[in-house]
Amino acid sequence: MMAPDEPSSIQTHPSLLNRLKSGDDAESWNEFYRIYGELVRDFAVQAGLTDSEANEVVQETAIAMARHLPEYRYDPKVCRFKTWLLNQATWRIKDQLKKRKKDASVNISSTAAHAGNGMAEETARTATINRVPDPAAVDLDGLFEVEWRKNLFAAAWERVKEQFSLKQLQIFDLLVFKEWPAADVAKLLGVSLANIYVTRHRVSGAIAKEVKRLEKELERQAGGRGGATACGEEDRFPTNTQV
Repeated sequence: MMAPDEPSSIQTHPSLLNRLKSGDDAESWNEFYRIYGELVRDFAVQAGLTDSEANEVVQETAIAMARHLPEYRYDPKVCRFKTWLLNQATWRIKDQLKKRKKDASVNISSTAAHAGNGMAEETARTATINRVPDPAAVDLDGLFEVEWRKNLFAAAWERVKEQFSLKQLQIFDLLVFKEWPAADVAKLLGVSLANIYVTRHRVSGAIAKEVKRLEKELERQAGGRGGATACGEEDRFPTNTQV
């Protein structure tokens, strides 16, 4: 496991979604990008998109959410905010892959026209297909879950640090993030192996507890009044990247 390079984007921001629903709060949208932009971008990159394509996914996801947030009503039994955000981002990723495939088809036709033979066309088509991931073959739900948990863990780690001493934090960093053998950590820091294992257990427990608390808090922030919003395809708003 690698140590977080910087604090997670997932932090406590009470009533952010409620403020975003007004649609004209620039500061709140900037806050949205800070909180969820990195999460969506990392998700898109892991799904096979380029940096520029991933940035477009972040922008298009924000646009889609701006259109849909005024009608969004939170009900975890119908659709958790996490699932709703996953769907919004997933649809934008699929749009980018379709757009890439369409652009590649145009390039194939151009290449074949200049080459003037079937072999050149087949070679170009094969190369292009290899560059375009098949959305059906990519576990987007799984990728999003990994990025979501990674952000939550990083946020929880930042929050629990104040509960432990510097030496305890060093022990956890070396043992868990840098993956040093326990005996080496004990020797370097001059503590017993028992101390090493107890520290890991306590810090891990604190992080796990904070992750659960953060998840509940993020869901509570999405709370609203009125009927619940479903997570299905019928809730989708098309974007400029759709083809």
